[in-house]
Amino acid sequence: MNVDKGYVDQPVPSGIDLKAEILKLKEEKGVVIMAHYYQYGEIQDLADYVGDSLALAQKAAEVDARTIVVCGVHFMGETAKILSPDKKVLVPDLNAGCSLADSCQAEEFEKFVKEHPDHTVISYANTSAAVKALTDIVVTSGNARKIVESFPKDAKLIFGPDRNLGNYINSVTGRDMLLWDGACHVHEKFSLEKILELKKEHPHAEVLVHPECQRQVRMVADVIGSTAVLLSHAQKSEAKEFIVATESGILHKMRQTCKDKTFIPAPPNDSTCACNDCSYMKLNTLEKLYNTLKYEAPEIVVDESIIDRARRPITAMLERSK
Repeated sequence: MNVDKGYVDQPVPSGIDLKAEILKLKEEKGVVIMAHYYQYGEIQDLADYVGDSLALAQKAAEVDARTIVVCGVHFMGETAKILSPDKKVLVPDLNAGCSLADSCQAEEFEKFVKEHPDHTVISYANTSAAVKALTDIVVTSGNARKIVESFPKDAKLIFGPDRNLGNYINSVTGRDMLLWDGACHVHEKFSLEKILELKKEHPHAEVLVHPECQRQVRMVADVIGSTAVLLSHAQKSEAKEFIVATESGILHKMRQTCKDKTFIPAPPNDSTCACNDCSYMKLNTLEKLYNTLKYEAPEIVVDESIIDRARRPITAMLERSK
């Protein structure tokens, strides 16, 4: 077995029913599969749990299984390992990183934190374990506002690494958090002009926007929220059409649970593509998931000294999110 490439580099037998084999291996080995909403629909359909970062973190802390497979990006696998260090945590492809996490390296963030020693440090879940270890409390897009508002209004806060989410939280809470200058390459690419064009074509459509998007995109939103919030709104809304400005994987669950409604992906600035995919999320495939289950690799490894320090801010988040 070769995992030098970051995934199990073994050929998958031709002619097999991949989905059936994955379910068979999952049951035989007692493995729990977790998938983020941004995964391919076929992977979401095979998962035991599908959710956003907060929901997956909560499930990772609760599940009773020897092995967890996290179909998402690297930091999600790290979070599961931090919360369940006694479990084996696998990801189909270790190369599934995150542009936002990469924009905040631990060494640089530590310098920033030390320059403001009187500040409480709030870090987005989309960060490495090493950055979480420098943090007082972790947040997700789904609970960031609630957690920020739990601090006194005059509290001195650092928020990293997403400047767009931080700006949004500042605007709705009246806070003045110090923001790390990071961003998600997917949510930064949405085209305001193309969204407005779609709105002209679909005047009754609601515009659903993730808070990692830039301010000018958020300004045309009917609803701003995490993937879970946007999904819930779409399910409850009386509207029949939606323009969705977040990673296109969420459209699978929206269409699956709202069969009488139409969901239109908001396009990026790149005129050659009609939707906006995260190239890292899409590194996870059925073939890699099959090999991960078969060979129980590759495994997420987090240094024990970091696990202890990173668990505290995640646990603090889970406690305040109840």
